[in-house]
Amino acid sequence: MFKKNEESIGKIDTLIGKNTKLSGKIEAKGAIRIDGHLDGDIIVEGDITIGIDSKITGNIEGNSIFISGTVYGNIKCKEHLRLGNTSKLFGDVEVKTLIIDENAIFDGKCKMECIENNTLKDKVTNEK
Repeated sequence: MFKKNEESIGKIDTLIGKNTKLSGKIEAKGAIRIDGHLDGDIIVEGDITIGIDSKITGNIEGNSIFISGTVYGNIKCKEHLRLGNTSKLFGDVEVKTLIIDENAIFDGKCKMECIENNTLKDKVTNEK
């Protein structure tokens, strides 16, 4: 099911197949993998895997996110965001840890901070 150059993040609770096209908002509590096309936002409490043939037009929120496909939208990620070598991301990211593989495309702004611990943010604010 998974291609050799793709990585999956743990157990998958929801799978949207390669030949599926959806419009609308997806909200889930567990991990999700999308291999199809989605026109809408994704809000997940678990991990998100975006497959190599997928195309997402919408904002994404999740715990850890691995992208192999194409995303047009902003991303908020509580843990780590990894852009695989076939990924294309056109949008801004707010993330704790960002990993960009060779040949990945990222066109946007990146804001990195520890979401759980704002000590760095507080330190910078106090220095001004």
